[in-house]
Amino acid sequence: MALTAAGFLLVETIGDLLQPTLMSMIVDRGVVRRDVGTVLRWGMVMLAVAVVGAGAAAMRNIYASRASQLIGRDIRSDTYRKVMSLGFDDIDRLQPSAIITRITNDVVQIQNFAQGLMRIMLKAPITCVGAIALIVMQIPEQTPTVAVILAIAAVLIWANMHVSFPRFLAVQRALDRLGIVSREFLRSIRVVKAFVMEHEERARFGAASRQFADANVAATRVNATYGPLINLSVNLGIVAMLWLSRAQDAAHIGALMASMNYMTQVLFALNRVSMIVNSATRASASASRIQEIFDCPAEFAERGGAHARRSRNDATAASSGRCPPPAVEFRDVTFAYEQAGAPALRGVSFAMDHGSTLGIIGPTGSGKSTLVSLIPRLYDPQSGSVLIDGRNLRDWDVDELRVRIALVSQKPTLFTGTVASNLRWGDPAASDAAIRRAARLACASEFVDALPDGYDARVGQGGVNLSGGQKQRLNLARALVRGPRVLILDDCTSALDAVTEHDVLANLRSLTGGGTTDRRDGMGVVVISQRIATVRTCDRIIVMDDGRIAGIGTHDDLMQSCALYQAIAKSQIGGDRS
Repeated sequence: MALTAAGFLLVETIGDLLQPTLMSMIVDRGVVRRDVGTVLRWGMVMLAVAVVGAGAAAMRNIYASRASQLIGRDIRSDTYRKVMSLGFDDIDRLQPSAIITRITNDVVQIQNFAQGLMRIMLKAPITCVGAIALIVMQIPEQTPTVAVILAIAAVLIWANMHVSFPRFLAVQRALDRLGIVSREFLRSIRVVKAFVMEHEERARFGAASRQFADANVAATRVNATYGPLINLSVNLGIVAMLWLSRAQDAAHIGALMASMNYMTQVLFALNRVSMIVNSATRASASASRIQEIFDCPAEFAERGGAHARRSRNDATAASSGRCPPPAVEFRDVTFAYEQAGAPALRGVSFAMDHGSTLGIIGPTGSGKSTLVSLIPRLYDPQSGSVLIDGRNLRDWDVDELRVRIALVSQKPTLFTGTVASNLRWGDPAASDAAIRRAARLACASEFVDALPDGYDARVGQGGVNLSGGQKQRLNLARALVRGPRVLILDDCTSALDAVTEHDVLANLRSLTGGGTTDRRDGMGVVVISQRIATVRTCDRIIVMDDGRIAGIGTHDDLMQSCALYQAIAKSQIGGDRS
């Protein structure tokens, strides 16, 4: 398609270049000699060439526009697929708002350049070279003047590009900042209004908007400076050519007129080149930002080596024993977020059996959520190892691993659609009976059945038409639809009343095989909470403090042996240890 556009563009350009020559023939052969027949004959040829050129221009625009749209579509799709393969470390570093800007605005810059390349950039040099060649052919003595003009214009265009690049890069970064501020405000609009902070948010947005405007002004000022200089140099060249041609034979005045027209075409072409250079500079800055995404390694792409051999040994050792391997096992795990001052986890070791419940409790910032984010391999530890069913996470296929694990996070996330479509995120092939059973186990069936359309009821963006507790129960039901081997509840019952929370935990305990001798086929449940009442019935409880395990055992054990657990219990349920 791009080649077809280039073909039509070539026809259009040849037609444009022929026009001044045909005009000179009309003047020199027809007007000067007062030959009306010659004027009419070459006039008809000139008109035919103009019609063909106009038709070629229209087809060039159609094919160039379509080709550029397809280029933008492919770049956007490839970038989106690459983002989906990135690990959380790279997503945190690039920032979601900046990624959105790259997928949208930066791709548009490349798309505009591609369209300009096929519509203007290819035509401009062909026109420029062709016009200069025809000037030299018709008036050879003007060659030095033309060479000087071109040299000056080339220097100005190069300087324009050199100065513009860092300024256009600054424009895109300022746009990132504007997107971040806008996204933060829209995500926190309820808090902003509740605390009457609209004035402060307007000031933040205004500052970001001013930075974006200033960056744009600085970038466009370059073009506003160099564009007129290029025009001036070419127009001075035209004046010089006219001055040098003052003794031109009147019989060849048509050739001089054609040369002036060709110089005008050169001026037009150079202006187009200058414009497309600005577009290319901006597209280059955008391309470098998109390339930064593609340069990131795919999520957990590194495998093998000594670590893989050690992982296989771990699995072999686990499978050679009499007892089945734990469902989840941490071995001296240390983890730190990128650019964090201190590790979030330090030397954490524990194991959880299949069909058991594990509670995790501790002060805010103690590392609870970080710990469970390592189980589905959202992050990799810097040292130590995490094993699922006796296999190191680095030996699992990531998709296979995550199908076995369901994580219900602190902040419930729902998507625009119906209740049923949201629940089927857990398993797209789930039957109506399966999603109803999951909703019943999550204590969501009561309010869902009360909705006018039941499971076909619409869910607004982010679940805006549901309460916090309803969203949490739907998130839990979605996880249960998957039928995971390990279910992680990251403080996801905080919006539930005590009775509903008790019923939910009792239903989950029935899925673990609680009360039976053999739990190997039961689901393992990890419960993170700030409340003693939520974790006290778990088979084992881990108490976290500053990234370390401060205590581990049953509720009764910890009430006897762990001072931090005792302090939490005393603050919530008083001094009674029963």
